[in-house]
Amino acid sequence: MTTILTRFGEVEYDPENLLIFPAGLIGFPTLHSFIVMPNRKEGPLFWIQSVDDPDIAFVLTDPTNFFPSYEVIPDNAERSSLQINQEDECYILVVVTVPPDQKITLNLAAPIMFTPKTNRAIQVILENTEYQSRTPLPA
Repeated sequence: MTTILTRFGEVEYDPENLLIFPAGLIGFPTLHSFIVMPNRKEGPLFWIQSVDDPDIAFVLTDPTNFFPSYEVIPDNAERSSLQINQEDECYILVVVTVPPDQKITLNLAAPIMFTPKTNRAIQVILENTEYQSRTPLPA
């Protein structure tokens, strides 16, 4: 086990269980390794904590919790980057932003594709889409 000091306090993690972003995240190309933080509250949101920079953490969610028809299917290049085949599971997640005014938004235009088979994830930018990077939660 390894320990880092984060905004959540001292966090112990197993390096074998890291969530790996080979290309980093948009705007954070040098952040490759993350810990999925255990949920302290019931609900659809959860944190990922950077191991590369303990000051950085993101809130994620499954967008279908709020937008049931949201669907993104990884193409062959994305599956290759994730090191998975057509039949392997791939989950779609999005970054959640909670600004000071508490008007929560989801980045539906740049989802994260995650596969438990390899513990790899990539963030992609959707082209020619109606989805927005700051989509408000439905009323």
